[in-house]
Amino acid sequence: MALRPALRRALRIAVTLAVAVPLLILAHRLGVWIEHWLAAELTPQGETTIRATIFFAFVTYTLLMALPFVPGVEIGLALIAMFGARVVPLVYGGTVLALTLSFLAGRLIPQSSVIRILAALRMRRAAALLESLDGLAPEARLSALLRNPSSRLVPRLLRHRHLALAAAFNLPGNSLVGGGGGIGLAAGFSRLFGFADYVLTVALAVAPVPVIVLLFGS
Repeated sequence: MALRPALRRALRIAVTLAVAVPLLILAHRLGVWIEHWLAAELTPQGETTIRATIFFAFVTYTLLMALPFVPGVEIGLALIAMFGARVVPLVYGGTVLALTLSFLAGRLIPQSSVIRILAALRMRRAAALLESLDGLAPEARLSALLRNPSSRLVPRLLRHRHLALAAAFNLPGNSLVGGGGGIGLAAGFSRLFGFADYVLTVALAVAPVPVIVLLFGS
């Protein structure tokens, strides 16, 4: 007996979630574990050890920060708590680099592949919307989205998308919507942000905490 379309769609969604959710949870747990390890286990006993620790933590922080749903910010804060204001420029640079990498990764995701996935999951409206935008230049894509908004809030967010992006990066609990890495990935995939504009937005959005620490100390 053939499965009904609604049941087939539900099964596809269930399978997708069964694969994706454990991976996201694992990535999140890894970030939390490294944060606690840095805070509790590392007690540098010399300049060489300190430099090696900072370098390892910087590389780990940058890579984790670029991943969706990983609490990379907490690792950066742990570094600042451990080593003080002297690592703030390094943490700041790692944050901008990580969010830039996630943006570039989003640019590399083929939209045709996402359209096929959405179609396979029977998410026809989302697939049709993305298909209508596929291949359009950023300005044409923006115009198309403004002509057919899904809600009254969408046009305002689109017109002020750089401010909305900066706010999303600083939103408490943004790990629930992908964290910095996930937001950067989505921004790159959307093709609504120019590279230079995005990097400038990120540089300004993540600057307040480093500036505060540099001015007033940890």
